[in-house]
Amino acid sequence: MASMSGKVVIITGAGSGMGREEAILFAKKGASVVATDINEAAVQAVVQEIEAAGGQAVAYAHNVASEEEWVKVVDGTIQKHGKIDALVNNAGVSLPAGLLETTVSQWDRVMDINVKSVFLGMKYVIPHMQKMQGGSIINISSIAGLTGSSGAGAYTASKGAVRMLSKAAAVDFGKDHIRVNSVHPGFIETPMSSDLIKNEQMLQWFLMQTALPRVGEASEVAKAVLFLASDASSYITGIELPVDGGVTAK
Repeated sequence: MASMSGKVVIITGAGSGMGREEAILFAKKGASVVATDINEAAVQAVVQEIEAAGGQAVAYAHNVASEEEWVKVVDGTIQKHGKIDALVNNAGVSLPAGLLETTVSQWDRVMDINVKSVFLGMKYVIPHMQKMQGGSIINISSIAGLTGSSGAGAYTASKGAVRMLSKAAAVDFGKDHIRVNSVHPGFIETPMSSDLIKNEQMLQWFLMQTALPRVGEASEVAKAVLFLASDASSYITGIELPVDGGVTAK
């Protein structure tokens, strides 16, 4: 049911981790993927992998905190494809620092990349979805956006903001048949988390928090994102979907 045949999707942070898995899966399901990442070489490699497997994709070097670069990506997508069916705001950064240890510049960087980028993506994509009278937006938050996360004040605040911004947009644009949902990964093995997971003490701590006795895989998050982007979830909007192995069930 979760087909993306004939659909055009923009995925940010597609050069590695969850974004990479999302781009590859969406292409396999028939989407024309616009893959963006600040690391141009990495996202070009993902697009080459998609094309080698017979899929359709194009790569953009993209600083998601830049309004000008969002305009470039969205305008380029419309010029090439004429529409945007789905947007996955996946790009993000973490900051393992307590509130009192966080500098103003660190705070601003986290908010720019994790929150401002989501605002900008929706600001420039939604008008095109309104013209189509339809679309799906998935904003990647975190379990830290659902519960307090010790030692990561800025990150937690940013992911909570993504959650509530998604709800606000779902309410505002439902009349245009635009669906907006947030996904909240738990302990997922990605290049960003690999050092922590390789630490046996940290790994055991993760497993103590999780109902399922393992860490998650980026491909498992991608499947949840695919569901929300596809017509299989046509009556779902404004939700937060944990992909966390049961962390938030405890």
